Amino acid sequence: MSKDKELKEKVLKAQQEGDIASLYVLEQQAHDTFDEDALQGFYANILDLAFERLTQTLEEHTKMDMNEVQDFATLRALYEYAIEHYSAGKTQDAAALFEVLSGLSNDEKFSAALKLHWMAAQEKISFDDFLDKIADIEATQRAGTFYISEFQSEAQKLLDNLKYKGKKA
Repeated sequence: MSKDKELKEKVLKAQQEGDIASLYVLEQQAHDTFDEDALQGFYANILDLAFERLTQTLEEHTKMDMNEVQDFATLRALYEYAIEHYSAGKTQDAAALFEVLSGLSNDEKFSAALKLHWMAAQEKISFDDFLDKIADIEATQRAGTFYISEFQSEAQKLLDNLKYKGKKA
């Protein structure tokens, strides 16, 4: 069996099982093997599964557990989707996604970080300015999180400014 066919079977099996984590394990192989169209489909399937899990979590009034592999992978997929919107200049869409994500996890550090993302997008701070002035990318890389988790002192100014304006974080 060819590597391409074998990979497609693994991807299909993971999709049928709703196994987002396994799809992320196969991500590098997909990049090395699939053409651009197939790769777009690969990520679309991850996102579809993530939205199914999001809907289920919201309907059950529960929170996702960052220590549970499928919840972790779901949060990652939804975060990457929100970042795509933010980097494309769709600040309102990104803000809405960040707001939902900030309340979706039982991980306090993740929730607090996403609130900063949400506020920055809500204030229409460009993604580039967010990266340059609010996020601390080097510290985030050292922390090893899939999301921007470390911030510069400018982030506190954003919080203070919003409190001054009477907006709730």
